[in-house]
Amino acid sequence: MQIHVVRRGQSLYSIAAIYGTSVQSIAQANELPDPSRLVVGQALVIPITGSYHWVQRGQSLSSIARIYGLSVNELARINNLPASSSLRIGQRLYIPPRPKPTIDALLYVEPQATVSQAMINEVRNRVGSLTYLAMFSYQMNRDGSLIAPSIDGIPAIASAAGTVNAMVVSNLEEYRFSPDLAHAIFTNDAAQNQLFGNIIQVANDVGYGDIHFDFELLLPEDRELYNTFLRRARDRFHAAGLMLSNAIAPKASDVTTGIYGAHDYAAIGSIVDLTALMTYEWGYTYSEPQAVSPIGPVRNVVRYAVSVIPRDKILLGQNLYGYDWTAPYPPAGGPPARAVSPQQAIAIALRENAEIQYDNEAQAPFFRYIDAAGLQHEVWFEDARSIQAKFDLIKQFGLRGIMYWKLGLAFPQNWLLLQDNFTIRKRS
Repeated sequence: MQIHVVRRGQSLYSIAAIYGTSVQSIAQANELPDPSRLVVGQALVIPITGSYHWVQRGQSLSSIARIYGLSVNELARINNLPASSSLRIGQRLYIPPRPKPTIDALLYVEPQATVSQAMINEVRNRVGSLTYLAMFSYQMNRDGSLIAPSIDGIPAIASAAGTVNAMVVSNLEEYRFSPDLAHAIFTNDAAQNQLFGNIIQVANDVGYGDIHFDFELLLPEDRELYNTFLRRARDRFHAAGLMLSNAIAPKASDVTTGIYGAHDYAAIGSIVDLTALMTYEWGYTYSEPQAVSPIGPVRNVVRYAVSVIPRDKILLGQNLYGYDWTAPYPPAGGPPARAVSPQQAIAIALRENAEIQYDNEAQAPFFRYIDAAGLQHEVWFEDARSIQAKFDLIKQFGLRGIMYWKLGLAFPQNWLLLQDNFTIRKRS
């Protein structure tokens, strides 16, 4: 696969000619609604075998070979060049496909009151690229009972594709994460035992293979209570033949106060089978415009996580969305940002004739526009370049895999690049 950033004056026809492929194959891969209209700065995935490298000033066969993990002789042979040859700026070199590590991929699915046919279709399209499909969420009550989401035939579709169904249990109460609800369960052994029994019963009835706790905004003083809860859950679930996983807040050090304080990375890493880092929401609904998952802060979280959690238990969290902020931006009194999928962001840029820029420090695309009412907007989202930066991070740190929030947010380049970078592990 090749990532190509559209330059001014380029058409899909001229881009296809560069790579020796067809307009139709690029349009289909990127799900372009109108192949005749491109956005300057838009990142396209070119569906070719391997990729190309254009020589930049100061580069040699040796330096380029190091970038791609090749020997100088191998790179020279593939491109029919003498190993001692000098390169021209702009010269094109072919880079063959490289070995792909095997990882796990988990995707949350959040059905609403009813499961739509569109959601069913999207599940069918994605389960082949997943190890786990995580049903968000079963909401626990203070007596240990559960409120089930609408699931329709989704678990059966996942199972048929060899994808493990994960049962997400949350501390949502009245549509908000409730630290008081979690505390009530942590401090009531009878309710806790009832909860575990109900979870095991549902898992057996539906066919869940993994129990996944998404407990957020916990009281920092409940840190050890949560660890104890997880240990008891692990013992009950393992005895029933079930895995235990959870989601944890993004921390770059062992912070023990505030809304992230209760997540004890070291203890959790010793208890659960898998843990998913929620490495997103630096840019969020009420923040100033910025990248949702900037690479620097994400790397800092990963660096800390691997220092206290086994790498083969860690899933890197990845958002499949961005935000459109309207001025005056929060927290200066402006309206909350509107969530947009990557495809929606491209559509907005096309409609507003906005040029997409790329922040190399955050490794994220963004653009600005003025709406019909004269209001300034700033949009940050994900594209092929930003997701490739996260895939490279997974490889660099040798992580178990990736976790996505959530199904239904259109981002076709992600799924193409996921398959190009990795072999996805199947477990059922």
